[in-house]
Amino acid sequence: MDSPSLAVSPHVLPGPLGTPAGLSPYTLVIQHAAQVLTLAGGPTDRPLAGDALGNWAVIEDGYVACLGPTIVAVGRMSELTPARIGPGTRLINATGCVVMPGVVECHTHLVFGGNRASEFERKLRGESYLDILAGGGGILSTVRATRAASEAELLANALQHLEGFRRYGVTTLEAKSGYGLDRDTELRLVRVAREAGHQQPVRVVPTFLGAHVVPPEFKAAGPRAYVDFILREVLPDLKGQVAFVDVFCEEGAFPLAVARYYLEQARKMGFRLKIHAEQLHDLGGCEMAASLGALSVDHCDYLTPAAAARLGQQSQGRTVAVLLPLVPLFLRQEKFAAGREFIDAGLPVALSTDFNPGSCPSKNVWLSLSVACLKMGFTPKEAVAAVTLNAAWAIGQQRNCGSLEPGKQADVLVLRRASIAEIPYWLGENPVRDVVIGGCLC
Repeated sequence: MDSPSLAVSPHVLPGPLGTPAGLSPYTLVIQHAAQVLTLAGGPTDRPLAGDALGNWAVIEDGYVACLGPTIVAVGRMSELTPARIGPGTRLINATGCVVMPGVVECHTHLVFGGNRASEFERKLRGESYLDILAGGGGILSTVRATRAASEAELLANALQHLEGFRRYGVTTLEAKSGYGLDRDTELRLVRVAREAGHQQPVRVVPTFLGAHVVPPEFKAAGPRAYVDFILREVLPDLKGQVAFVDVFCEEGAFPLAVARYYLEQARKMGFRLKIHAEQLHDLGGCEMAASLGALSVDHCDYLTPAAAARLGQQSQGRTVAVLLPLVPLFLRQEKFAAGREFIDAGLPVALSTDFNPGSCPSKNVWLSLSVACLKMGFTPKEAVAAVTLNAAWAIGQQRNCGSLEPGKQADVLVLRRASIAEIPYWLGENPVRDVVIGGCLC
């Protein structure tokens, strides 16, 4: 931790002298916040769902205190213990600001080569996502660019993207593979994601999405032959490297039966499960994955409210529906996930960007949050919960981050907003003033 005399922000002030002997002084205190969004007060054994998604504690005129990388106290300023502030305590003045947990990005495709700007105009002229994919573009276009990129180039790109995410207040991020579609490149993508996580402050959680689409080499053999190849040649080398296996269950990608077979086999190998499903069609992938214990089902634009209610009951509220509102926005689609109905049905929901080069070239999680309110029926409190605590549940990080509670990682944001209602109101703006990761101001 830097000396308090070395100010790294105009909002950082040196702490007062004279901490009494026998007390461990706080290393960091964020104080005088207009509102502290704790995300505390809900169940501890499952994600927030139903009324609980918007029924958590907000502290007026509050503070957050940290000792090293850990939060140790959260409360009103009147409850702050002056004796815990010593000569080494860094004080951050949050007057007039909202303080909240760091954003958890629970669905990104971080590592890839090239971009697909050339396809943007084709979409504007009316070509669909699946039409472009069927013609060898889309995901397959990025696969070609990614295979051609060196590991050093992929790492440099990933680090640049992570710096962009950090500026938006992202402190933990899931990074999916899926743009290699062969053994060596897929392993390289996981390796790059892990290395990128080691080289900068944002924590990276890798997920294996080798079953993104069928690569050209397996076009004749078909989807089942390709997933058998993954199960035989790739997944054994990923044990201990990734916790999650994902699959894209969609027309033009993997049919329901093959997706089920693949997830069943991956589960037997000890991996936890995720799925891209009901993005463009209702194929039943979300309910299938939930029946196998999937931690999350992602996209869900064509998931019906009735199926969402069944899914929530089937998983006992432990499978999170990760909604990605910027994807239909960028693809100019009219249909958005029925977020309000999902919430009312008791299905846990999270929000993310789905950052990727084809259907969401944006890291602006705050825009995603606003669009969720405008097009999916979220309230501001529900949307904040969906990008913090529930997003942490969606990637198995709920014990570490997602809320401001003693014992959790000291990942904290100070926003240039006076109240939670202002967060989605200022459309597309980045409200982040200060980012703290692991107790350090970044």
